[in-house]
Amino acid sequence: MYRVVVKPSAKRELKKLSVAAATNIAKKIDSLAVNPRPEGCKKLVTNKAELWRVRVGDYRILYAIDDHIRIVDIHHVGHRREIYQ
Repeated sequence: MYRVVVKPSAKRELKKLSVAAATNIAKKIDSLAVNPRPEGCKKLVTNKAELWRVRVGDYRILYAIDDHIRIVDIHHVGHRREIYQ
């Protein structure tokens, strides 16, 4: 199993969402501990870091995976039209 670490900025973004959306996203974040590369995830092409994204309805979770120390680091959570900016 992987350890899931949620950055403080991602926690703030999660608190701004509706209860229903936050609940669904929290379930998906918990499932990343078992399988950090679930079906439907994609690796993003960025200059900063190797980030992955997973969809939860209209929302996205952006995260990094470190296989050596088995950590999933949640960077951002937000609506699809705002998350990539």
